[in-house]
Order: sequence, then C-alpha cells, then structure tokens
Amino acid sequence: MRKNIVAGNWKMNKTLQEGLALAQELNDALKGKSVNCDVVIGTPFIHLASVAQAIDTDKIGVAAENCADKAEGAYTGEVSAKMVASTGAKYVILGHSERRAYYGETSEILTDKVNLALENGLTPIFCIGEVKEEREAGKHFEVVEEQIKSALFGLSSEDFAKLVLAYEPVWAIGTGLTATSDQAEEIHAHIRGFIAGKYGEEIAENCTILYGGSCNAGNAKDLFSRPNVDGGLIGGASLAVDKFMPIIEAF
Repeated sequence: MRKNIVAGNWKMNKTLQEGLALAQELNDALKGKSVNCDVVIGTPFIHLASVAQAIDTDKIGVAAENCADKAEGAYTGEVSAKMVASTGAKYVILGHSERRAYYGETSEILTDKVNLALENGLTPIFCIGEVKEEREAGKHFEVVEEQIKSALFGLSSEDFAKLVLAYEPVWAIGTGLTATSDQAEEIHAHIRGFIAGKYGEEIAENCTILYGGSCNAGNAKDLFSRPNVDGGLIGGASLAVDKFMPIIEAF
C-alpha cells in the first residue's frame, strides 16, 4: 500500500533559529490532529539535528535536501549520507532540478547518492521532471523515463521499492505556473507504467509519486484527488505553517 506524503522543501531559507521556530510551530499545529498523509520537512543541513530533537518525529519526518556522492574523506564542505542519518533525519531529497541545473549533478552522481542514502537507512525522495522547452516539444515522457532509467534502474527490486519519487515540472517551480491535475495525473500514470515495465505491477503500484511544482492550498485537493498523485513536494508554501497546513489537510 503506497503512502500519501506531503513533504516541504525549505531550500536555502531560514536561519537555524527561524527554522527551529517554524518546525516547532508545525509540530504544535499537528498536535491532536489526525491527518491522512505522512508529513516531512526538508531542511538545510545545519537545521537537521536541532529540528529532529525539537519535534515529534512520529508525526513529522525530517529530510536533508541533499547528501554527498562519497561516503567520507577529504571532501571539504560536503555532508555524507551517514552524517545525515546521524542527525535523526530519515529522508533525503535527491536529484532536485536546482541541483541538476546549478551544480551539474548527473545521473552517475545521483546513482551514487541514492546507493549511499539507502546503505545508511535513508529514504530518498528522488526528483525527476522536464523543463519548459522539453514539455513544449512533447518530450516530457521521454525525459522522465531517461532520468529514472539512467539513475535508478540499476537498483534491485528490494531497493527500488524503498524510494519515493517526486515529479517536478521544472517550468512550474517557483513560477506560479502549475501543471493541471489532468497533466499531473497523465505523467504520474506514465511514470508508474514505466516502473511496472522494469520492476512489475506490485512495486509500481506501491511506489509513492509526489507532485512538485507550485502546489498550494488552492490546487492541492484537486491534484491529490487523482489516483496516481500521492502527495506533494512543496517549496515556498512550506515556509509558513498557515500555508502548509491546508496542503496537508487536502488529504
């Protein structure tokens, strides 16, 4: 049975003190509430340990926004999957379009990151998605297939089943544009079918596929009502509890 998940991605926002206050505010907002999805917050590295200690991690999962493609060693400024896991975080966001575009992360690099995350007991939230030109050229199916195949299809069935996927139409991130619920459902269903071709129907059916791309309180309910959309990877709206909670409650 696949999980419904609403995950926030704070990106490079919030000082340690601001982030801790935001996490505690969200924790308080969820107290005594029964929600129909798992809630995850992806924070900058410096927040992870403090946030994990300050909240009820049975109610809110903690994610790093990235990890290194090396296990350890002389890699100044990098943070390993093992270090992430040591903070109490349970998830790591990998392959975000910003990491691919700004930092040149290739499928080969991402394969190593995914393997290290899994080895250290982390659940990767693995991002895929096309840019505007690829969507307009009708190449969106082809693009997501290649991103999945090149980075993930070397995994065993057992390991692939541990992943969460996040489809993020790059043209809709931070632009105010959003894929329609029909567009989201169409590509999520295509992704699920592509996974089934490699790993079989059971693993495909149990794979959580999130939508990421200007999801907000106004469109979340419509998006999440679609059978192949299992939640959202939320950017800007996750930075304020009054905007994030209605998305959680859309389930």
